[in-house]
Amino acid sequence: LGKKTGNLHLLALSSAVQLDAFVKVKKAIDDMTAALKAEQADEVKHRDFCVDEMNKNEVQTAKKQREIKELSTLIENSEHTIAEFTKDIADAHAAIKEVELQMKKAGEDREGENHEFQQTVMDQRATQAILKKALARLEEFYKEKGLLQVSAEPGAAVAPPPISEEGMGDYKKNQGAGGVMMLIQNIIDEAHTAEMDAITAEAESQAGYEEFIKNSNDSIGAANKEITAKSDAKSETEAAKVQAEGDRQAALTDAEGLANYKAELHMSCDFLMKNFDMRQSAIQQEIDGLAQAKAILGGADFGF
Repeated sequence: LGKKTGNLHLLALSSAVQLDAFVKVKKAIDDMTAALKAEQADEVKHRDFCVDEMNKNEVQTAKKQREIKELSTLIENSEHTIAEFTKDIADAHAAIKEVELQMKKAGEDREGENHEFQQTVMDQRATQAILKKALARLEEFYKEKGLLQVSAEPGAAVAPPPISEEGMGDYKKNQGAGGVMMLIQNIIDEAHTAEMDAITAEAESQAGYEEFIKNSNDSIGAANKEITAKSDAKSETEAAKVQAEGDRQAALTDAEGLANYKAELHMSCDFLMKNFDMRQSAIQQEIDGLAQAKAILGGADFGF
């Protein structure tokens, strides 16, 4: 139009409009290039974030699974240990009960033996007392009747036995009296021996009973100490088990959170990670194309 009219002002205005349009296009190209580069950088940053977070999640998950396994093993071992302590304590109580039962039986047996001993000693002493009285009376009777030969002093001459029939009869009576008294004395001696044997047996039985009671009390004392020690250990193990159960529950909750976060990461990252190289190349191609377009615009000839 300017050429036809020859109006230089119109030509200048037309050129200015064209130059202004190119400036706006170049500005648009620069803005688009900057946006693409920002997008490209954001995707690189997002890719790095995904790789880093997935690696952290994997490490933390493995660590948490080891913790859960260790706690589960601790809980299982604690349950086994508690069961053993419970059995040992019950066995110790049963052992104490059995020892106490044996002590009671031994006490009853000892009481019966002592009663028998008392009766035996009383009987033997009564026998001795009665026979001693009988022997004393016989001795007095025979002395009065002249039927008892008085013991001579040591070293004295022994009178010869009588040779007459009458004297022989007296001698036989004398012999009979001495035989009866000797028989009674033998019975007295046997009763005394039985008494002494009973006293000795009683002393031995009592000593054995006291030793048994002492050993039994020592056994009960040791069992009670074992019960106390294992009860304390059982309580400590139970407390450790409760703590481990709480820790395992917390670890399971953490593991669940890690699994959920891993799922979120996959939702956010899988598409990007799978198509990262292709998207980076496509964006770069767009940037290169815009650069070429800008270069062409910068060297265009408008025929002024």
